[in-house]
Amino acid sequence: ITLKTAIYGAGSVGTVLGAYLTKAGVPIELISRNKAHIYALKTRGAKIEGTADFSIPVKAFLPEEMNEKYDIIFLITKQLDNVNVLDFLKSFLTEQGVICTMQNGLPELSVSESIGEMRTFGCAIAWGAEMTTAGVCRLTSDPNALSFSLGSFAAKNNEKLEQIATLLGKMGKVTIEENFIGARWSKLLVNSAFSGLSAVFGCTFGEVAANKKSRIIAQKIIKECIDVAKAANIKIEPIQGKNIVKLFDYHSTIKQQISLFLIPFAIKEHKKLRASMLQDLEKGKHCEIDAINGVVCKYGEKYSFPTPYNDKVVAIIKEIENGNKKPSWQNLENF
Repeated sequence: ITLKTAIYGAGSVGTVLGAYLTKAGVPIELISRNKAHIYALKTRGAKIEGTADFSIPVKAFLPEEMNEKYDIIFLITKQLDNVNVLDFLKSFLTEQGVICTMQNGLPELSVSESIGEMRTFGCAIAWGAEMTTAGVCRLTSDPNALSFSLGSFAAKNNEKLEQIATLLGKMGKVTIEENFIGARWSKLLVNSAFSGLSAVFGCTFGEVAANKKSRIIAQKIIKECIDVAKAANIKIEPIQGKNIVKLFDYHSTIKQQISLFLIPFAIKEHKKLRASMLQDLEKGKHCEIDAINGVVCKYGEKYSFPTPYNDKVVAIIKEIENGNKKPSWQNLENF
């Protein structure tokens, strides 16, 4: 059976995913509110550059052009407007239709509140992209690191999970996570340290790791994430085979020095990545800091565990959003 599938919020990551799946013969529709981007996709197709290089005609639509119901919708919009977005998408799902959210943070909670836990699936993406111009997206991760961690807080081992895994498997390596919240936390940990600081300093993940001072801050953020997850009784899952907790949870000075030394190696395949939060801030938009570092802070409050470094990242980003600061290395002084 051919499943009717769409990507809603086909920005940089969604366009790369849509292009790869189309190339693999999956009939998938790319939907975005970005008129210039959709026009470019309709007229010229999707062009993928960076660590990949190909162009492909794709099916692209604006939300107001949607007129069919879908079996699977991959949701990749920013979480800022989830309530309204989900309200809109509900009527475009078939009776058994599901949403697989690929948003950052822990978006499954708000999605399941709207459509129910059994129809909510989540996917943590371990690669990144950015839009260079309308219709053109740059893949910024190593092509060997195109992996997906897939799961659900409620629906275990069901047919839809397998179907989603088969689709995504046409682009990269898919792991179906038994402990999905643990997989979400491993992505949250990386995002909090590297996306958060990429946005604060206006740089790539690799530059965060290369600068001694910002690397120490990244290390502190990682440690806070590990400690807060432990307090919440969440077991953080490995990412791409690497056991993050084992590598970065230190209790002695020697282990702390080793963990600091390992950071550039851990991020090597994604060193060219610039956080989508930074891309938003550069366009003068608000970003999803509350759905990333903000989640760690919230869990910290809930489980009475201090998160000073995550708190600081959130505070600086809010100042940037309000126009009082810019993403720059000068923000090092605030830590």
